[in-house]
Amino acid sequence: MTGAKRRPRLYGDRRRWGLLEGDALRVLALLPDASVDAIVCDPPYGVSMATWDSGTLAGGEGFQAFSQAWARAAVRVLRPGGHLLAFGAARTAHRLGVGIENAGLDIRDGLAWLYGSGVPKGRRLPGGRSTALKPAWEPIVLARKPLDPATATVMANVAHHGTGALNIDATRIVADDPRVAGRWPANVLLGHDAGCAVSCALNCAVAEIDRRNPASRPSRFFYSAKASAMEREQGLDALPKTSAAIFAGSGHSLRANVHPTVKPIALMRWLVRLTVPVEGVVLDPFAGSGSTIIAAVLEGRQALGIERQSDYVRVAAARIAYWATVAERERGS
Repeated sequence: MTGAKRRPRLYGDRRRWGLLEGDALRVLALLPDASVDAIVCDPPYGVSMATWDSGTLAGGEGFQAFSQAWARAAVRVLRPGGHLLAFGAARTAHRLGVGIENAGLDIRDGLAWLYGSGVPKGRRLPGGRSTALKPAWEPIVLARKPLDPATATVMANVAHHGTGALNIDATRIVADDPRVAGRWPANVLLGHDAGCAVSCALNCAVAEIDRRNPASRPSRFFYSAKASAMEREQGLDALPKTSAAIFAGSGHSLRANVHPTVKPIALMRWLVRLTVPVEGVVLDPFAGSGSTIIAAVLEGRQALGIERQSDYVRVAAARIAYWATVAERERGS
């Protein structure tokens, strides 16, 4: 069979989760109309980070065209009022947003994920100069498919399709006072530095915002999560390990999860709770090492991922299977 006709290989239990190996645009074309409740994804950034992020994608117009192409495919498979969350890079997020908007989705908000573990990627020059700042945040575009014209209102759309509104109560920030329901979730999300353990590392974004006013602890108004080396590797004992740097410019270590942009599971769980109806279906067309699918399984949602690179597929399938077992055990306890 030719590549165009070959059916993508499917991993998963086909009940709670599935992972399809193949190109996002090609596999999206195989999915039924209005078949998923939300899309949560980490697409290429168009910044020449890796082979899948280079070539025509590294140019502004090319990246925007690519963003529009996959977002147009996403519009078709989303239910009316279904939300889309897409991570981006600070310098190309405007192209991502325009592509998503031109595809027919309504931009609803822009979230900011702040962290302290970024490494400067600029070239060092004489005289204490360089070509770039240290990255410390990533934008997340929040968009929504237009409501069903037949329903007229958000409430009617929610009643008919289960989509159209954000799950605010499910994502409230826990308050210090147990009598309070929790604080309304903000569009700023804080992530701990990779070196945080019992206490925060010097450059941690969470600690930095509290350092300004320790009495009121401003960080408590925002959601906070971090990814550890242990989290990246859980479930991958049977896979071969490769010497690689977790962050650009950092020391090398042996690891099985070679994906360069692994998102924290706790962060992805929060985003899934925010946008995916209870027992709904979430799609990630750029599954990478599987963090979105893991988050969905842990949150009791059904999930489908698409990933074209076979080495990432192996990592994602093993990670998801591990966390699916954890979720099953927790539900049974």
